[in-house]
Amino acid sequence: MGHVIADLLPYAEGVAISPMPIMVVILMLFTARGRGNGSAFLVGWMASLAIAGGVVLLVSGARGLSVGSGSSVLGPGVKLLLGLLFFFLAYREWRKRPHPGEEPDMPKWADSIDSFTPFVALGIAILMGGLSPKNLSLTLAAALTLAEADLEVAQTVIGLGAFILLASLTVAVPVLYDLLAGDSAEEPLKGWRAWLSANSATVMFILFLVFGMVLLGKGIGGLIG
Repeated sequence: MGHVIADLLPYAEGVAISPMPIMVVILMLFTARGRGNGSAFLVGWMASLAIAGGVVLLVSGARGLSVGSGSSVLGPGVKLLLGLLFFFLAYREWRKRPHPGEEPDMPKWADSIDSFTPFVALGIAILMGGLSPKNLSLTLAAALTLAEADLEVAQTVIGLGAFILLASLTVAVPVLYDLLAGDSAEEPLKGWRAWLSANSATVMFILFLVFGMVLLGKGIGGLIG
């Protein structure tokens, strides 16, 4: 079980490194309903990852992707395709990177963030969490890793839970910090957001490139192994 968690860790880190959602949740925390919206965003983020991972596990189980069921080209084939997708995402991120001194474009709906209710924050989190191309791809890869490990049902659930918790840390930290520190959290949170705004394009480009190579290697290795 321990080695499976270790295999899931890079995918969880890839989901956790999501500059735009972190900036969005920090902005939410500065609004009138900040704590309610921030908590709802965190719940929606975790729920979206759980649903995406759970669906993949159910489909994988129906298709018999576990190691114990014999070799399958579907799992490695999906990882190969995901690797190519990440190379494309890296190329797109590099092309749209802001010029020096510019800030990355925020989603248009962020202009109305002051009027958000917890229900809206929950929906935004679902869209930015398990349904974004990057996070969906990494959750797919993590769920396939669990499916291929031939674990007991309880162990699979624990593995998925560990992935979700690790993948949610960077969203959870600002929310929990704001709850615990109160008004004194505002200045540090603004500093975090400023750093993310200045470095998000570079972070995402490197992340996509690394995971493209990792998944491509895993896919090719699984197909020829």
